[in-house]
Amino acid sequence: MNDARRKAITEAHAKLDEAKSLLETTRDEEQDYYDAMPESFQNGDKGEKAQSAIDALDEAINELESAMANLDTAGE
Repeated sequence: MNDARRKAITEAHAKLDEAKSLLETTRDEEQDYYDAMPESFQNGDKGEKAQSAIDALDEAINELESAMANLDTAGE
């Protein structure tokens, strides 16, 4: 692999890492929101929606981590 393609992979990795950080912050804020809810709300519609969002954000974060690992392999 030449330096230009390796540099492009490095830039893509950095952008994915930035997106991952944004999603982690959002997930943590949503988790704090959920944790602050009274138990009756956690078991209701608002709590279910918050938990669903947390789960979806976790999945997106995991997918970004997988993509970054693939880029690491490609850049070797």
